[in-house]
Amino acid sequence: MSELFGNSDAQAAFAAALRGGSLHHAWLIVGPEGVGKASFAHRAALRLLAEASATGAVAPGLAVPEGHPTRALVDAGSHPDLRVLHRLPKDADKPDQDLARSITIAQVRSLQPMFATTPSMGARRVVIIDAADDLERNGANALLKNLEEPPAGTIFLLVSHAPGRLLPTIRSRCRVLRFAALDDTDMAAALRQALPETSEDEIATLVGSGEGAPGRAIRYAGLDIDGIDRAIVAIAGDGDPANTRRAALAKALAGKGNAARYEAFLHRVPTLIAREARGRSGPRLKTAIDAQAAARDLAGAALGLSLDAQATVFEMAAILATLR
Repeated sequence: MSELFGNSDAQAAFAAALRGGSLHHAWLIVGPEGVGKASFAHRAALRLLAEASATGAVAPGLAVPEGHPTRALVDAGSHPDLRVLHRLPKDADKPDQDLARSITIAQVRSLQPMFATTPSMGARRVVIIDAADDLERNGANALLKNLEEPPAGTIFLLVSHAPGRLLPTIRSRCRVLRFAALDDTDMAAALRQALPETSEDEIATLVGSGEGAPGRAIRYAGLDIDGIDRAIVAIAGDGDPANTRRAALAKALAGKGNAARYEAFLHRVPTLIAREARGRSGPRLKTAIDAQAAARDLAGAALGLSLDAQATVFEMAAILATLR
């Protein structure tokens, strides 16, 4: 299990609760996407299970050493007292294809047989939900019943990128751990660990484009994000009156072989427009705010509705051109 970087206060708060015997039965781990919330949830689950087992002592803190029997089971995905709920592939025979839109009520209900028994290997069991934002409405209501009457020995770890979307009753039954964007030093360290073959020049580029979220930056690796950003800034700068830049960009990002770069472009445009807006005021600020909203809406529609990539890039570039 890799090292966690940043958010030491949140990690320390959980460790203190664990050490002090005041462990709440449900934790809501909130913050921007890609900053390590899910990684922390898995690390915390491992520690909880290791402490509850009778096989192998663990030193203070959250780490569990290599060779610990609990770690071996968790790493193999076969620990009987750990369940992880996340969105499943739409087609079970094609696990590398698109994921379902939500975590279903059937997935939440699948926990009930486990809750009807005592934990198998100690005094605790752990349920991770990554992300709780993805629960369909009925699934959220089913989970709420478990949070209201938690099964004995069960700890829930709910990852959330947008806690405002959760049922207020779910939020009220959880203790909140807040995660924030990483600083540049922690970002660089996290990226070096995750991408050991990557050059320092690309690490520096990814630190800037990741904006404090290593998970996001890792998805950008090898996609020439610097080149995409330069094209975006150039179109926003002069409006591309002859349409040459936007046509070239649309052609370069179209096609299945460019799907990852196309998605990166859709994510980068609203972010870079928001950055541009910070230096504006008056009517120019309103133009940037409107452009950012339009870019965000188009990006969401493009990904959700599988819009034509070339046409979408051209339309997004037209939004950028309004910033000139």
